[in-house]
Amino acid sequence: MFGDLFEEDFSFISNNHFGKGKKSKPRDSEPPPPRDFTNLSGIKNQGGTCYLNSLLQTLLFTPEFREALFSLGPEELGSLDDSSKPDAKVRIIPLQLQRLFAQLLLLDQQAASTTDLTESFGWNSHEEMRQHDVQELNRILFSALETSLVGTSGHDLIKRLYHGIVVNQIVCKECKNISERQEDFLDLTVAVKGVTGLEEALWNMYVEEEYFENENLYRCGACDKLVEASKSAKLRKLPPFLTISLLRFNFDFEKCERYKETSCYTFPIQINLKPFCEQTEMDDSEYMYELFSVIIHKGGCYGGHYHVYIRDVDELGNWQLQEEEDRLIEDTALRDNENAKEVENPLAVLKGILSEEESKQMPVDQLGQKLLEKKGMSWNKKYRKQYGALRKYLQNHPHIFQFSPDENKVGLKEKHKLLFKSDSQGQGLQSPPRKNDVQWNSEKKPTRLRDSSGCHWFDLNDSKVQPIKEMDIEKQFQGKESAYMLFYRKSQLKRPPEARGNPRYQIPEHLLNEMNAANTELQKKRAECDSANNGIDLHLHLSSCYKFHNGALHPSLTWKEGVVDLTIDRRKTLGDLRQSVFQMLESWEGDMILSIAKPLPAGLHLYQILDGDELTLDGIGLADGADIFVWNGKEVGGTKVMTGADHEPVVINVLRLAEYNEGGKGQHFTESQHVFSCSTKLGDLRRALAPSGGIILKNGSGPDKEAKNWEVFLEEDMKETVKGVGLMDGCSVLILDSHDQSFVNMSSGNLTAFTYDISWLQVKNFCRTQDEEKHVKITATIETVMSDIKMKAIREFQLEEELANDSCLRPVSGNGKLLSPVPEDYTVKEAELKMGSLLGLCHGNAPTSTQLFLYFIVGSDQNASPEMEIVVEETASVKECLNLMLEKSGLSGDNWHLRRIDWCYEAGEALSQENATLKELNVCSGDTLVVTEGKLPAKGFLKIPIWWFKSSSHKKHGENTQDQVNGMTCKMDALQVSPTGDSPEYIHTDMDLCYAGSIEIAGEASLEDLKMQAMTLLCCQEQIVPLPSFLRAWTVDSKRPAKLLRNNKQQLNDYKLGARVEICIEPLQKEEHLGPHELLLRVQMGIPGERDYYDSTDLVWDISKECTTWALRQQVASHYCLPVDKIEIAKYFPERFEWLPISSWTQQISKRKRKKKQESLQSAPYHLKDGDIIGVKNLLLDDTKDFSTVRDDVGKEKQRQLVLQKKKSRQAERLQDHVFSEEKLNIKHRKPEVALSINVGVFR
Repeated sequence: MFGDLFEEDFSFISNNHFGKGKKSKPRDSEPPPPRDFTNLSGIKNQGGTCYLNSLLQTLLFTPEFREALFSLGPEELGSLDDSSKPDAKVRIIPLQLQRLFAQLLLLDQQAASTTDLTESFGWNSHEEMRQHDVQELNRILFSALETSLVGTSGHDLIKRLYHGIVVNQIVCKECKNISERQEDFLDLTVAVKGVTGLEEALWNMYVEEEYFENENLYRCGACDKLVEASKSAKLRKLPPFLTISLLRFNFDFEKCERYKETSCYTFPIQINLKPFCEQTEMDDSEYMYELFSVIIHKGGCYGGHYHVYIRDVDELGNWQLQEEEDRLIEDTALRDNENAKEVENPLAVLKGILSEEESKQMPVDQLGQKLLEKKGMSWNKKYRKQYGALRKYLQNHPHIFQFSPDENKVGLKEKHKLLFKSDSQGQGLQSPPRKNDVQWNSEKKPTRLRDSSGCHWFDLNDSKVQPIKEMDIEKQFQGKESAYMLFYRKSQLKRPPEARGNPRYQIPEHLLNEMNAANTELQKKRAECDSANNGIDLHLHLSSCYKFHNGALHPSLTWKEGVVDLTIDRRKTLGDLRQSVFQMLESWEGDMILSIAKPLPAGLHLYQILDGDELTLDGIGLADGADIFVWNGKEVGGTKVMTGADHEPVVINVLRLAEYNEGGKGQHFTESQHVFSCSTKLGDLRRALAPSGGIILKNGSGPDKEAKNWEVFLEEDMKETVKGVGLMDGCSVLILDSHDQSFVNMSSGNLTAFTYDISWLQVKNFCRTQDEEKHVKITATIETVMSDIKMKAIREFQLEEELANDSCLRPVSGNGKLLSPVPEDYTVKEAELKMGSLLGLCHGNAPTSTQLFLYFIVGSDQNASPEMEIVVEETASVKECLNLMLEKSGLSGDNWHLRRIDWCYEAGEALSQENATLKELNVCSGDTLVVTEGKLPAKGFLKIPIWWFKSSSHKKHGENTQDQVNGMTCKMDALQVSPTGDSPEYIHTDMDLCYAGSIEIAGEASLEDLKMQAMTLLCCQEQIVPLPSFLRAWTVDSKRPAKLLRNNKQQLNDYKLGARVEICIEPLQKEEHLGPHELLLRVQMGIPGERDYYDSTDLVWDISKECTTWALRQQVASHYCLPVDKIEIAKYFPERFEWLPISSWTQQISKRKRKKKQESLQSAPYHLKDGDIIGVKNLLLDDTKDFSTVRDDVGKEKQRQLVLQKKKSRQAERLQDHVFSEEKLNIKHRKPEVALSINVGVFR
């Protein structure tokens, strides 16, 4: 539906340094395209007006409605020119509808616009974008027209054409009294659900009777009592045009949502309404109706797209299907073969083309172009060999063709023009237009094909119009794309003969004149646009303004003075171009040769000479912005010029070893550029560059390619050309004189010393100047010093020399991050830079060899804290470095420490030795440190937050049930991130887990020592714990107990707890010494008949032999003294509030594999571990296998709400950047439904 959201309204040398580029032509200036072969106009979609377009096309192809509307003149409706006058009585809606219909009938454009009409409705841009129902629009539009036409001769237009009457009758079974009520209808609404087709629906409505009987009786007014009766409805009056609305959209009361009925629903092309009428004594022809329009809806009940199938009653369009067009082409080809001699004669073809031209004459080159379009082959290919050149052929027939005085245009002599027209009219072509006829372009009007019926169907889909067959209507009986409204017309309505094929029929004079003027303007704009689209800009370079030196042409004056711009139609010939150049250069003497030119880095170079004056510019490949050199074809300024691709000049970068080294370190080179022809022999190049002898080495990588090793040109290469050995613009060669040849290993052909890595480094300017994005390439070797590279870059960027004292070079990573600056006294090799690397020229001094460049962030969240940079001495201590970082970040205090950053970019190992130097701790340049809040514990000590676990077994059953989560995990929400301090007030007394405080303990201490120290905390002193073995220790992860710590004698360091570990202490009723193969599970029995569980108990299971489903079921059954086959067990996943049944079913595997593969519950999908909750169902008392509880339902609902809230928040963030940010976002992305309305003035 939103296909056409927006309406379609109607340098010297390009891409190089010789001139500016050609400006693009704006599309807004282009006129709308003409009608296609159907000769019918579509309607543009304003964004959501496809429903309006379909109804308007239906009204247009209702000739009686259209002509009745056209019969209302300005004396009744007023004039649109007076609409702005305050006291004028202008009926805008019918006037705009008249004007739109005239445009659709007469204006030569592919699609008309409804903007003026919708503005007369009072609609704004939001209304034009909003989707509405076409059935609703049909009623509202007719109501608006009736209101607008009050007091005119068309006041009864809608009633006369569309209104019918339905009578509802109730007949008393006792007194036969008839109670009736009649209703007017504009359209009949018929059911779709449960009905096979239109005729069945009408039968149910107007033939079937409804009976009042038994308990459902009718109170008769005549009998004055409840009686049996029958109720029926009949059509009392039939309108000339019957509109039927199909109830495709229904409401599902179970799902509480609308849906579209897509079942099969048939409707006939012709229908006899006699069985449904009250009066049936008239002839059958009075009740016959023919289908002429079907409005189709594609989509669902909340959106979609409308288009319409329409029968062309007046035969205004050209109906031609693709298969019939193919058959017509085949028949034409057959006739062409049979009449080959007649067809081969070009005289008839040329006469036909010239007779169709509206103007008397056309240019000769345009005649050749028309011939190419008509025959699919140019004159030169088809006729030149037999008849000679086109111009010569025309001149040889002076009795038929007539030339203009300048012989550039040609036309038919009047006698032959009239003869040809009379012949054409005899073949069925239309006669010349009358006075008020709209001027049509005869080229674009194909022959009209009609069958015996005379009327054809078209699919009008917004701007697109295409012919269809009548059988295509059957495809719209059902599916997502199906019929929605049906329009029938009485079969007795016959059209006058003068209306057939005549779009001007009954159109008022003033609209005919307006459309004539509009078509004339359209033709004028199309001609201008055609000229603009086919015009090409050529840049003429005059030889008198150029000189040839250094292998290429260079302007002797400025570039602007040496170039002349010329705009010409690409369909013109080379001869026309030559004549235009002659006219521009009146002082030119002698031969004029035009050559294609191309700007190269070395200068302007000439290629092929343009030849063949009869060829079009498009045919010879002249593109927009082409460069043409105008000369005598021999020399420029007395110097002979070599042309063609074989003599292209190539700019080569020549490197030589410098005679002295200013810096005393590294290798220096001198650079210069030389130009050679690509056909130059390599030996000649060596003699020119090294006359005293020497060798040449190449690096054919060029400035934009990957660097390769330098290779020596061998003696056998000297006979090759520059192009043959791969030297192109930008390639470098290294010249080594005789005293430098010791660096070369001639056996392998490569350099052996420093020169094997000569290449480039890229430098980008980050000093925030106007050249910020500019890159330069600096030639360097692995021994080049970084300070030299920086100075070269500053000169290339043309920056101030003073910047050298306050700048540095920093490598740029692949993701664009600036890395640590490179010390200026380093060489490329020492800096570990690869050739071709990208460096950034930045403000600030580079660190010296004794300094470190470090990144740091405050806190572990890198998104909340930006990354900062600092330069410190490598001999600085950790404490000094921390103070510098705090000062730079604006922080103070001594409650901070430094940590390294680990591989996942989180705070890792602490730098605990505050007095150690950064160098001693192996902190390197480029490292990232984290400034973390909190003091560090003493060396070798751990600071561990302690949580106290209160067993839920002490609670009574049913206590605080709403807040419990199945036994021991009742209050897991209480477990939050531990506080930074040791405040004893941070205790949740009503929770199963409460924060007890933190302890500092040596890493060499045992688990028993940790338990002993935890017992001294205030929260734990309330509990009576005789020995540490009466305590169980867990690590805490994701707010839940995670890993169970076994073996009280084991050191804490052996557990690898990490710097951020938290411990949960659980008191026990008896001593516990768990072995390494014992698994601790929490088992809880379900309460029969309730969705709840008894308190959990601990189950210690030895898994040293096996950890299978069967073994666990045996252990649980033994724990509860129940048969194994009378229990069901499941594992609880508290983070998802889900239970996963542990099935007794065992996987069927072969005996061979059974030994290798055992079904372990510690693997997927159960991942059984210490502390897991196992739910148990006693099938003897409770046969329900649903393990979930009420709290699980509440938890899942909260999770679902949380997901929805996150989704809404993400949608709200996206909505802020949306055009309609002020509208409230709906989850289903449906626009709010707004009532459709049309504003009409008062004309009573």
